[in-house]
Amino acid sequence: MSNNLHSAYPLFETALVNEIETNGEHKFLAPNEVLMRKGQFIRSIMLILNGLVKVFRTDDEGNEILMYYLKPGEACALSMVCAARHEASPIGAVTVTETEILMIPIETMSEWMSKYKSWYQFVIETYRSRFDELLLTLDNVAFRSMDERLEFYLKRAQEATASSTIEISHQQIADELNSSREVISRLLKKMEQRGKVQLHRNAIQIIRL
Repeated sequence: MSNNLHSAYPLFETALVNEIETNGEHKFLAPNEVLMRKGQFIRSIMLILNGLVKVFRTDDEGNEILMYYLKPGEACALSMVCAARHEASPIGAVTVTETEILMIPIETMSEWMSKYKSWYQFVIETYRSRFDELLLTLDNVAFRSMDERLEFYLKRAQEATASSTIEISHQQIADELNSSREVISRLLKKMEQRGKVQLHRNAIQIIRL
């Protein structure tokens, strides 16, 4: 585990890495495993060692909107805030691929903030980067048309997975963009006709966006 931890979080001091290994719960998860549910009380912080996690928000009717992805070397800022304030989570999280994580008890977070400079800087940067991503999501929902939102969604997925082929169904995209499968399929077909993507069964190959 040490090699993966050092690789994902290279700026952590050796003493901090040792404490993380001592206090953390190491988990390997299959794709589509639920890590966090809306309304759940959070008692641990997730550190992503390998894989990809999707963080999303749902309304009372089950409609879902993607907020951001978590990649190796990252953590969920919203879960940190909820855990520190002993509040129920307003978001959900699920694995996208096979994922390796460390669950860190929330009690250690405050202690490490004053004890380790690298942890303090990591937490602050986590808050900042997640805030920037939330602003991007808000801008897309509020100010962009559905075809622009779809293109942004695909770019984001391409960056998160580091692959030009995204394994996902039209219905899944529709759910995450709070649209219908028919609308998404029609827009994807137009993108294919323009040479931007190539459509396959439950997969989309990005040519140029």
